[in-house]
Formats: sequence, structure tokens, C-alpha cells
Amino acid sequence: MTEKSQPKSQRNLPPNDKKMPITAHLEELRRRLITCIVAVGAGFVGSYYFAPKMFEFLMVPLVRALPPDSTLIFTGVTEAFFTYLKVAILAGFFAASPLVLYEIWVFVSPGLYTREKRYVIPFVIFSTLFFIGGALFGYFVVFPYGFKFLLGFATESIRPLPKVKEYFSLASKLLLAFGVVFELPLFVFFLTKMGLVTHTLMIRQFKYALLLIFGISAMLTPPDVVTQFMMAGPLLCLYGISIVVAKVFGKPKEADEAEDDESESDGEELGKDS
Repeated sequence: MTEKSQPKSQRNLPPNDKKMPITAHLEELRRRLITCIVAVGAGFVGSYYFAPKMFEFLMVPLVRALPPDSTLIFTGVTEAFFTYLKVAILAGFFAASPLVLYEIWVFVSPGLYTREKRYVIPFVIFSTLFFIGGALFGYFVVFPYGFKFLLGFATESIRPLPKVKEYFSLASKLLLAFGVVFELPLFVFFLTKMGLVTHTLMIRQFKYALLLIFGISAMLTPPDVVTQFMMAGPLLCLYGISIVVAKVFGKPKEADEAEDDESESDGEELGKDS
């Protein structure tokens, strides 16, 4: 059977990607995970020396929202030490994020068409920018207003004494959450290129997307309305941007029909050859 007589989906895939046993996938996943862990570990080693300075920077939005002469506290003997370790791990993850995203791309690339695999460099660049940009949005925009609202319930008899451990847990969760949700336009771009999503489908399913967005915001943010809306708002904007992305980069209907016709003709030729 010649290459031209193969179905188009097989012609676009390398020969080694057509059939791959599950054990090979697991071995590939193991190697990719080890590479990511080593990269994050290297980032951790390089970041640990600066962990106190980085945590002071991370505390700025909360400290500014606290009453005068207030600060964070820790009640456990090892709490500050382990917090600095976690800060270094978080910084190492952000530093290694380009390599981690590249490893994710390489792992899923065997399931993509040849024309889609060439997006590896744009994917790594833009996914890193969106991920870090989402974390910066959370830090500079959401943190100041969110903490100001939460600490506004303090009174003369109720004084806020936030713990170092609890604050870092909340801050790191929000930073990672905003980093991930800002990947939505890029995720939609690749779903569109693979023909799985269209802008008309996203518009039709907007009411379900709205419920999902507010559900995700409620799960990823503290239980207060302000912070939830401060995540849901950008998510709605990102969903609108994703609709535009799907419309601009999606295949025209005529192109889809032509590709379907070509695939059917390839199948007929394959049947005749066999």
C-alpha cells in the first residue's frame, strides 16, 4: 500500500506514532516526569537562597492590607523553615515552567498531526507567558483587593494575626490557579486546530460555560464573593477571547467539507487497492 493510498490521518503521522503499546506510553510518561522533577529540583536549589526575600515580596499585598504595626506570625518551631522550602519549590516550578510545558507538549505530540507538531515553539513561548501572566494578574490585581476585603472584618476586639503557613498555602494556590486559567485561549486554539471546537459551538454552550466558570472560581478561591468574582471576571473575558481565537484560527466550513471529501476518496482508493 503506497503512502498516497493511505488515509489522510495516517499520512500525517510518523510511522512510529501509528501504533504504540501502553507500556511504551508509560515509559515515556515516566521519563518526562523525571525530567520535569529534575528541572523543578534545579530551580529549587537555585531559588532557596533567595526564599526569604521572595516570601517578603509575596507578603506585600497582605501586609499592606493589615492594620498598622501588624505582621505575619508563625506558631510552630519549624513552620518558617518549611515555608521557605515551599517558597523555593514554587519558585523552582515557575522557573522550570518552560521546560515542563515543553515536556507536556512532547508527550502528547504523537497523538497530533504533522502539521500540528510544528507549533511546539509557539506553544512553549505563549503558554509560559500566559501562565506567568496569570500569576502576575493574581498577585498585582486580585491579592490587594481580595485581602483588603477579607481583613475588613477586623474590629477592636477581633485582630487579624495571619499565620505564615496558612498565607503561603492560600497565596500559592491562587497563583497557580490564575496561571492555569489564563491558558484557556491557548488551549482553545489547539482544540480548534484539531477540529474539536468551533466558535459557534462555544457561543451555543455559553450558558454551561458560565456555570462552569463560577463553579471553578468557587473551588479555587477563598469562600468570599469578591475573590470569586475577581477570578470569574477574567475567566469570562478569556472565554470571549477564546471565541475570537476559535473564529480566527478555525477551519472554514468549506475547508472541513473538502477535507472530509478527500478523506472519503482516500478511503475508496484504499478499498480498491486492497
